[in-house]
Amino acid sequence: MLLHRLLLAALLAGFVSASHSAVFAEDWPQWQGPRRTGEWTETGVIERFAPGGPKFRWRAKVAGGYSGPSIADGRVFVSDYVRTQGDAAPSPDRRNVLQGEERLQCFDLRTGERLWDYAYPQRYEISYPAGPRATPTVDGDRVYMLGAEGRLTCLDVRDGTEVWNIDFKRKYNAATPIWGFCAHPLIVGDRLYVTAGGDGTTALCLNKTNGEEIWRSLTAKDAGYCPPTMIETSGRRELLIWTPESLNGLNPEDGAVHWSVPLEPNYGMSIVAPVQSGDRVFAGGIVNVGVMLDLRAEAPPEVLWKSTPTVGLGPVHSPVLVVGEHLYGVDREGELMCLEAATGRRLWQTYAATTGDRRAGSATAFLTRNGDRFYIFNEQGDLIIARLTPEKYEELSRAHVLKPTHDAFGRTVVWSAPAFANRCLFVRNDEEVVCVDLAAP
Repeated sequence: MLLHRLLLAALLAGFVSASHSAVFAEDWPQWQGPRRTGEWTETGVIERFAPGGPKFRWRAKVAGGYSGPSIADGRVFVSDYVRTQGDAAPSPDRRNVLQGEERLQCFDLRTGERLWDYAYPQRYEISYPAGPRATPTVDGDRVYMLGAEGRLTCLDVRDGTEVWNIDFKRKYNAATPIWGFCAHPLIVGDRLYVTAGGDGTTALCLNKTNGEEIWRSLTAKDAGYCPPTMIETSGRRELLIWTPESLNGLNPEDGAVHWSVPLEPNYGMSIVAPVQSGDRVFAGGIVNVGVMLDLRAEAPPEVLWKSTPTVGLGPVHSPVLVVGEHLYGVDREGELMCLEAATGRRLWQTYAATTGDRRAGSATAFLTRNGDRFYIFNEQGDLIIARLTPEKYEELSRAHVLKPTHDAFGRTVVWSAPAFANRCLFVRNDEEVVCVDLAAP
């Protein structure tokens, strides 16, 4: 009887532990996480690294690319480019001509074993040609991949079978931006939102099942680089599309333009997704181009403040995070800073999370919030655990997790967004994707 009770207690304890794990585990099925907010909600993760650093669960080979991993239902998806011809040395103002294959690989989440890959021939004629930029978007049994030259492909997650594909350049006569197509596909309900560029087709809404067009909207010289962003304010939904010329609020049902605000970053670099703070929205880029809008009025929105050399933020490609009444983001030369959302006033800034102690063009760090801590993956391949408050930047722990392999302005960097799932960090460079164990002991 005693043995029976002990066995029953052990089984129940195991069930409770497994249930607890299942409740608090979360996938990372798209860029910036499940809600595209850069928030990681899993519990039971480390708060500081052990003296020897974190353990690596596995490593797997990949080729070139800037796209981040996506994680869903026990699988890891990474897109890359296998170059066969051409010089891939990057230059900001030169389009490299390459031959090769664009590819999506699928790995087992626990072991790193490659389950399948899907590839197609693709000629590149873009600057910084390492590979795809857009992180794959996973939705149920489908995964959506946007290539750097504008090929949008829908695949079956189980075996990589192609379901449908669209080539933006062929179907919509769209021009490839100099740094390629970058806007991470957005799925809301049964609709897929993408940006293609071109005459009347800069913003597209597609049926996610078959790729058929539902509506088209906006005209811009090219698609820019900013992902479609869905917000809800004052009881209505707005689809935000930032082109190289303007920030636009669209009706997501039919593509009708509610409002448009001029917002022209240098070099057409509309990159960083707008972020919502209550009934306000901030969008910004280089150099000192940024605006905070009050969306309580249906149209036009009120401009609350604009970025200047001393106010606001002009990020290059590091996403901005909103925490309460404050914004945290990285300015164009690597200054991680905290802003007062209502005014744009800079409360502090530091290079500690990016370059260490100096300015550097387009210096990058990806901020992910978990509870009262931030997990910051920077361009040097370091993962930093820190507290960011309106008062200060407080670094708690740091470990080197990935070798930088990209060349940028004379330094070697890694500019790929991280993913957090299964109490692990997933990051890639041009050689490998790694799974780093972040579970608390």
